[in-house]
Amino acid sequence: MAKAIYDRFPKITVETAHVWSGFDDICAQIAATCAGRAKTVVTIECYPGVDQQELLQGMRGLSSCITIHSDSLAFEPEKIDALLEQDLTEDPVFGIMTVRRLNDFFYLDKISQAQQQIAAAKGTVLIYGVGASLVHPGDIQIMADITRWEIQLRYRGGMENWRTAKKEATKLQKYKRGFFAEWRWADQIKKRLLPSLSFYLDMTQRGKPAMVEGDAYRRAMAQTSAQPFRMVPYFDPGVWGGNWMKSQFALPDNGSNYAWSFDGVPEENSLLLDFGEGLIQTPAQNLVFMYPQPLLGERVHARFGTEFPIRFDMLDTINGQNLSLQVHPLIEYIQEHFNMRYTQDESYYILDTQGENACVWLGVKAGANPKEMAQDLHAAQHQGKPFPTERYVNRFPVKKHDHVSIPAGTVHCSGADTMVLEISATPYIFTFKLWDWGRLDLNGKPRPIHLTHGLSNIQWNRDTEWVQKNLINPFTCVYEKNGSRIERTGLHEREFIDTYRVSTSGDMPIQRNGSVHVINLVDGNQIELTSDSGSFHPFTVHYAETCIIPEAAGEYRIVSKDGKPVKVILACVR
Repeated sequence: MAKAIYDRFPKITVETAHVWSGFDDICAQIAATCAGRAKTVVTIECYPGVDQQELLQGMRGLSSCITIHSDSLAFEPEKIDALLEQDLTEDPVFGIMTVRRLNDFFYLDKISQAQQQIAAAKGTVLIYGVGASLVHPGDIQIMADITRWEIQLRYRGGMENWRTAKKEATKLQKYKRGFFAEWRWADQIKKRLLPSLSFYLDMTQRGKPAMVEGDAYRRAMAQTSAQPFRMVPYFDPGVWGGNWMKSQFALPDNGSNYAWSFDGVPEENSLLLDFGEGLIQTPAQNLVFMYPQPLLGERVHARFGTEFPIRFDMLDTINGQNLSLQVHPLIEYIQEHFNMRYTQDESYYILDTQGENACVWLGVKAGANPKEMAQDLHAAQHQGKPFPTERYVNRFPVKKHDHVSIPAGTVHCSGADTMVLEISATPYIFTFKLWDWGRLDLNGKPRPIHLTHGLSNIQWNRDTEWVQKNLINPFTCVYEKNGSRIERTGLHEREFIDTYRVSTSGDMPIQRNGSVHVINLVDGNQIELTSDSGSFHPFTVHYAETCIIPEAAGEYRIVSKDGKPVKVILACVR
């Protein structure tokens, strides 16, 4: 196959609106909005990770009579660290989803004093920082936002978590605090502000702030919730990574491999909104917060609320190595130990393979002794002995377009020389590594192993025969006409995601089932999504691109653009 025409920066064309770029223009617009008022309170709520120094410097042109930094009203960093210890736990990777709120970390008397200052002031009052809206809702209300991927890159570059005394935290510790604590309480604030904010301020790119009116932002997001769209993907190296994506997608040379691609994860990916007069990059999760029912469908929203339950990502081991041998937690385990509502059931759709040794490791071998396997895993972790994987775990050869289901509790990993489209439920951080083939990570340090968690979740009855019968290539034809075909290909009955493979060289009508659809073109150069009712404009998807079709988009057709055979994998909530 020729190299894919893969769009790394897909734009969503929305209703034309003015975008103010750079702080000179942004301050001028805010000042113009304040003009004619005896007093105006400008509140800029900052998502943790926004560069507040850059923001403050940029807002000097606002000529405020009082400037209040909301962070200074919060508890001391040491006190916040202590309060979070129970949620973050001593585990290097996993914590407990916090139930705390942002106002739990602020001094009420300091907020009261600040409010008295504001009441007595005349002119323009500027309140900025994390928790600014706790001090005053703002006559002009601004959300300074940043994408989740950019936050992670800043962690790697040395940025600390919000108000912490832990200056030597590793990037993994920073991410853990963000994931289990900071992003949770910040998202609660964001949900409250998005329906009413006066302006949305994109602070993702340093030195390139961009702002749009709140009403225009809301209209753009409402439009997106009713049409097919793609998110901005990102790519990351890993110790086991390969070079298939680098070659196929013409990715920039990073001096390493690319192990992961995240192209279908609203909590991680972003949207690039094109207002005609400028671009706004915004976390895709904001769309889930603002318009969950048209996006997800009533039935799915009733079950998952403002969480997007389906995840598509890619795992590249072509000319790479095996993934770590791992297992995901059972539903009761993740609920009881981590305060998560559902677990990571998943599947591997094989996009491509290289050579004759491509494989997946899946399920325990018939007759495997749990006690002996546990002893050998402990010896591998603590004594440096190699783990005899083939003694305990099934190794199945795979080829292009195979599909393997992996319900939680099943030992598994992708082998070297496979290109996997991973389709799963969203709580992807909960991977219990059992064995990492005796290697170090890209920083030369051992990767965390979680034997206690892992051994507590292995389902020993999922042996060779059971796996072959239940998990490998469960294709069932549900429709066939005029050379077009739809096959149901999963997932296991324990998993809430349904997947279908659509094959056509013409056009195939797709009916809805009350659920958001997530698709990926797994074979062929490109397709076009069309609506007979005209609910959206034709939308093009290229090979290996992931696309979300909201429930509100209605029924649609998958059309082969060049009349050649194409295959599409489609996932929805059962």
